[in-house]
Amino acid sequence: MHSRVGSALCRLRTATRAAHGRWRALTTSAAAAHPRDSIWVLRQREREAQARLASFGQYSRLVSRTLVASRPAPQAPSLDLVPAHIPRPPYAATGTPPDWTLEIPILAPEDVAKMRAAARVARDALALGGRLAQPGTTTAAIDAEVHRFIVAQGAYPSCLNYMGFPKSICTSVNNVIAHGIPDARPLADGDIINLDVTVFKDGFHGDTSAMFCVGRVDRAGLELVDATRRALELAVQACGPGVRFAEIGRTIAAYVEPRGYSLSQDLTGHGLGRNFHQNPLIYHHENDEPGVMEPGMAFTIEPIVCQGSPAGVQWPDGWTVATEDGGRSAQFEHTLVVTPTGVDVLTA
Repeated sequence: MHSRVGSALCRLRTATRAAHGRWRALTTSAAAAHPRDSIWVLRQREREAQARLASFGQYSRLVSRTLVASRPAPQAPSLDLVPAHIPRPPYAATGTPPDWTLEIPILAPEDVAKMRAAARVARDALALGGRLAQPGTTTAAIDAEVHRFIVAQGAYPSCLNYMGFPKSICTSVNNVIAHGIPDARPLADGDIINLDVTVFKDGFHGDTSAMFCVGRVDRAGLELVDATRRALELAVQACGPGVRFAEIGRTIAAYVEPRGYSLSQDLTGHGLGRNFHQNPLIYHHENDEPGVMEPGMAFTIEPIVCQGSPAGVQWPDGWTVATEDGGRSAQFEHTLVVTPTGVDVLTA
């Protein structure tokens, strides 16, 4: 999950409306001027779009199953789903997260220890989900198993009812950029899937995600996944006390863009600790954001790398964000804390 979810979703809704507007303007103006030419233009653009998709490789492009707005309403988890003895984050009952503060919290050593415990549960839950990502398995089944594992550790799955999110993890397949809702679609041979797992335990959150290849993935898909993994590794290596937050985006862009990929600018990394999302914001593209890292600061790095355009379109479910051009995207994520000599990757 990403910071400034509300504002990011607003930007994506605007982008979606703009994309539809551009399409309507094209068809309307072309038809009004030259009806026959308009058909040729549309067919030509369709051929170009199909050729571009073909250049991205062999995979199944996911589309929304409905055009009807269907964003889930917030719903507090039942005691059957999350037993009473498990502490819940403040938003679990209403779906409303706490307001952000401008300050970047500095964690004490005892806070880091608690956060490390949450991060390790998230790491292990992610590994479980990855083992389950096989052809024929549904993302809903993966979500259910990961949920059971998290609860068995005495922890709460942070995504559950965060702003009304209806499941315990996010599952984003192929051309889905982020925030995919687990459902009944079986994973297919050749899919790439991002599993995003966040855990709340003993008052602190730990957040991580990774890509998993389902069956036999084509070369273009494997290269995208490998490039994204390496981009995260380089970004983590660039961090340390006194380093500008903007160096993260510069490092990632310097690696992925020469390889022909683009970076999502709508979704960011974020600070976390007692809150799921808080300052600082971590941009993964070239930027001039102020601020430097200090010991005790904790945040995520989670670049989203796209084959084609990084523009996203939000589905009617109010959560799922897919690439506008149908190209695949990939994402890896770690939670880290700045130390006096470097960084400690809590989800490693």
